[in-house]
Amino acid sequence: MFKILSPMGMINNEQHVTIEKNKCKHMKEVWEQLPLFKKAREIVDLVEHLVKAVENTDIEYENEIESEMMQHNLDYLRKNAMIIPAKIARVANDDIIYDLRMENAAIIRKAARELVTDARSLEMHGYKDEEYLDLLRKEVDEFRVLFAEWVKTFDPWNYIIDRWGLFNPPGVNYDDHDPDDDIPFDPEDFFD
Repeated sequence: MFKILSPMGMINNEQHVTIEKNKCKHMKEVWEQLPLFKKAREIVDLVEHLVKAVENTDIEYENEIESEMMQHNLDYLRKNAMIIPAKIARVANDDIIYDLRMENAAIIRKAARELVTDARSLEMHGYKDEEYLDLLRKEVDEFRVLFAEWVKTFDPWNYIIDRWGLFNPPGVNYDDHDPDDDIPFDPEDFFD
């Protein structure tokens, strides 16, 4: 029988599933209360309205390629908007290690910045309702401030060494010795 070591001792797989479900429910409650997550959801809703508005606008294209480019822009806009709350939810828990939080933060920043680029592309391809686009830019800028404050809360000492060297805390290098490597580990301790 497969057993799992927990702070409460050895537990069976069914107990582990119940514990994990409860943890997931709690984590969802945590991230849904974050102002950053709420703003990200507002951006998703705004983008959905913007996409529908563009799709319902009669834009005259010179050729089929311009029409396809506009459709790709709308797809990118949706994709970038959806990435943001998903990545926030992924690393909202304070127990998530620093390098994973920073990696997801970089993806969130990239997606948010691309929303502004995507909006600019809509204008270039003939969408004229600047109020919607200005509102999106304003919302992304408000998100940026919340995002910067959120990133400041990441604990740089809750980390494992990022061997790629991108998201280590200050003073930690990719080739540093990891003290965890000195802890003895015997996989047989986890099976009957």
